[in-house]
Order: sequence, then C-alpha cells, then structure tokens
Amino acid sequence: MDLSAINPVILVASLMVASTPILLAAIGELVVEKSGVLNLGVEGMMITGAICGFAIAVETGSPTLGFIAAALGGALLSLIFGVLTQVLLSNQVATGLALTLFGLGISALLGQGYIGIKPPATPRIDLGPLSDLPVVGRILFSHDLMVYVSLALVAGVWAFLRYTRGGLILRAVGESHDAAHALGYKVILIRLAAIAFGGACAGLGGAYLSLVRVPQWTEGMTAGAGWIALAIVVFAGWRAWGVLLGAYLFGGVTVLQLNLQAAGMAIPVEVLSMSPYLITILVLVIMSADRRRAAMGAPASLGRVFHASS
Repeated sequence: MDLSAINPVILVASLMVASTPILLAAIGELVVEKSGVLNLGVEGMMITGAICGFAIAVETGSPTLGFIAAALGGALLSLIFGVLTQVLLSNQVATGLALTLFGLGISALLGQGYIGIKPPATPRIDLGPLSDLPVVGRILFSHDLMVYVSLALVAGVWAFLRYTRGGLILRAVGESHDAAHALGYKVILIRLAAIAFGGACAGLGGAYLSLVRVPQWTEGMTAGAGWIALAIVVFAGWRAWGVLLGAYLFGGVTVLQLNLQAAGMAIPVEVLSMSPYLITILVLVIMSADRRRAAMGAPASLGRVFHASS
C-alpha cells in the first residue's frame, strides 16, 4: 500500500465536491422538518432531480438550465407529497416512502434514452488570484458554482431560522401547529412552502450527482444518498451548521475510502465501499444513546397531522 499517493490537498477539495449532493438535500430536509413535517421521500426527489437536470442539460446544452429544471422537478414531486399529507391528511411516513418508490420508478422511465450520454461540462468559477493561492486556493477557490451555492444555503438557512420573523414563524409551526394556527398563521401554506423548498434542494442535489459528481445518467444513481441526508439532519440535531459538519464527515469518509482503494489498501473493496454508511450508522447509534439529548433539537410537532378544525 502506497499512502504517499494520497494528496491531502486534493483529498479535502474532493471532499467538498463529494459532500455537496447530500448537503443540498439535507439542508432542504432540515427546513421541512423544522416546519413539523417528516418527508422520507428525499431519495425519490433526488433521483427525479438527477434525471430532470440531466435531460434538460443534454437537450439545451446548458448545465444552468439543467439545475433549474432539477429544482423545479424536485419541488413539483415534493408538492405531491405536500398535498397528500397536508391537505388530504395521509400518513407522512407511508407517503414519503411511496414518494421515494415513485421517484425511482419515474426516473428510470424518463432516463431510458439518456444512458451512455455525456452531459455538458459544468465550468468552475474563475476567482482569479485566489485560485492560485497555495493549498487554500485548490481547496476553497477552485470549485463549480453549486459548491458555493450549497454553502450559501447553509448560511442562509441558519440566518433565516435564527434571525428572521419568517424563521420564527416556521419554527413555531414546527413546535406547535395548533398554537401557530390559533395565532392566525396559515400552517398548511407555511408547510407547503417548506416542503417545496426541501424538494427543490433535493432536486439540486440529485442534479449535482448526474451533472458534476459522476457525470452521467445511471438508473438508481443516488444509491441511498437521500437516506443519508435524512440521517444527517438527525445527526446535526436539527441545526444548519451541524448539517454541514455531518455532510462533510460523510463526504470525507467516502473520498478517503476511494483513495485507500487506489492506494492498494489490503482490505476488501466491498468493506471500504460500505464504510461511509457503517460510520454514519455508528454515529447515529452513539448519539441516540442519550435519548433526551437526541430529542432536544427535534421539533415537537414533527410528523404529527394538523387539521384546522382541531
């Protein structure tokens, strides 16, 4: 095994790229759960965004239009979930699982004509002299736009939830939808807006996989990324910066195991490939050992059905 072949600068830069799809999906799901809604359909929204973004980018030659289409596709799919759970009062867990299965199925159907096609390249942002800085330039200033969009979303969601009236209302709805309704807030509309935002973010995460991370269309290419995003929200204690830490931890382990494979580490490839998921499960188990601490950040009305007449 030759560990000298692993460049730590490239490793950290690759970590940011690998983490971006999950970070986008997780920060969107954080907003959804803060509103008191549990949407288990993140995987379905991600894979739908992946094919929508890929197809539009290929047909138009524009990755930007591809990402816009992915956000719209994810948001549209999430609103189906929103109408079913918030208007028709279906079970959130069952509907979210159905959404994932539906997304996997419809993406496979839409993607049949795009297998083996290469999408247009997503350019990196030219930050001039900053990109030429030793070490820091390669790590922080040599990425495509979506990496910076994901970081901006984390900062924006944190500021929105902490400092704005809208964020306070969203958190109030998530903590007690009955009290928020009594104060005159439109609980269903607020939750639908949060659900649409979460779907758009998940769609962007899926498109990042198919347009940048891979880049190609492969059926089922999200490979559990949506479930990891859900786990990261819990790992983060429903805090925005915790989501960033969790996503980068998972992305770091993923990139590291790929580098260890390339270095010829004497461990079966299958064990290395499953290590990011095992570590995620291990972290969640450790955190869940203290039930009171695990429940502290969870919105009190998470997953509960709201009816205006109640």
